[in-house]
Amino acid sequence: MAGFLFWKKKRKDEPEAVAETTAEVAEVAAPVEELEGAAPAPVQVAEKVAVEPVAVEPVAVEPVAVEPVATPEPVSVPEVEVEPEVVASESEPEIDSVVEPEPDLVSEPEPELIAVELPKRSARKGIRSLFSRIKFDPENLDDLEDILIQADFGIDAATSIVDEVKARAKKSGAESEAELKKILAAVIAESLEREDKALKLSDGKLPYVFLVVGVNGVGKTTTIGKLANWLTEGEWSVVIGAADTFRAAAVQQVATWAERAGATLIGPKTEGQDPASVAFESVEAAIKQDADIVIVDTAGRLQNKTDLMIELDKIRRVIEKQAAISEVLLVLDATTGQNGLAQAKAFAEVAKVTGVVLTKLDGTAKGGIVFSIQRELGIPVKLVGVGEGINDFAFFDAQEFAIGLVS
Repeated sequence: MAGFLFWKKKRKDEPEAVAETTAEVAEVAAPVEELEGAAPAPVQVAEKVAVEPVAVEPVAVEPVAVEPVATPEPVSVPEVEVEPEVVASESEPEIDSVVEPEPDLVSEPEPELIAVELPKRSARKGIRSLFSRIKFDPENLDDLEDILIQADFGIDAATSIVDEVKARAKKSGAESEAELKKILAAVIAESLEREDKALKLSDGKLPYVFLVVGVNGVGKTTTIGKLANWLTEGEWSVVIGAADTFRAAAVQQVATWAERAGATLIGPKTEGQDPASVAFESVEAAIKQDADIVIVDTAGRLQNKTDLMIELDKIRRVIEKQAAISEVLLVLDATTGQNGLAQAKAFAEVAKVTGVVLTKLDGTAKGGIVFSIQRELGIPVKLVGVGEGINDFAFFDAQEFAIGLVS
């Protein structure tokens, strides 16, 4: 699968302070101005000399005696001493430009975005085929409908897919099992393709904040670790917030995955700390560290949707005081089938889900839940998990997924 191209803010060295340079130039310019003002001032010398004969009685002083006293001209001495500095200062155009900097040098430049191609991941080998145990009979396509229903495509979706396969097979004259599988894969891929399947990592407004939601046991913590590792491999700095403080084991699991992924962990300071405060501290730490991504783990208690809604809403509000939330990712277990669809509906009501992560595709051939989720909820499946390893993770690709199901 081709790698996805994202954008992030380019980090630059701190700009040199113009104020310090201006102050230094001001110190050089000050004596220059004094010299320029003092050069044509012989009158001051005359006044100095005139002070000495004040004590002499005016009767004995002749005007002629005063004239030779005024002959010394010390004005030329300071001009010789400062002349190299004055000439150098006036001959250097750079100094003038620093004293009066151009407006574009003072104004803060817009952040520059750079393209980042993150590591490629393929999920095709981990997706179980619908036909691993059942032969696809090209003479009886009606059996295909039952296979699709068993794979959690849903009755309506299965019927529409089979009708389209029949129509294309008749038009093209396809008869072999390989030809029919190719048509089936194309129909499924076209039905699953969405323009909003990529993660929102393109506006350059760092840090990007991901909330991860889902019931316990669906692979939420594992997904966070895999996602964090994939991002750090792409040289993104990641902060993980362990905001599922309801379970001590959840914090320990997240800490283990954060260490494996090379991410910074922000956990509760006290047992049972308010999840919203942990989320706030995680984003705060990411901003101070100039991190790229914040992944916040949340509790997955659906027994009481009211409490969950209040908790998630509070987390969202405290985070948005510092940064925008880029994604709310719902983790679903593919083996749960239609029960996973029920979970998706419940979380969609309370968490404003923007994307789905489908885990454990390697353990079931019920990948049709992807079709049901996208069709019934209008939420794109963005990521898939196909194993327990830290690299068993990929972006959802409709064509790759469809080929894996029918191969």
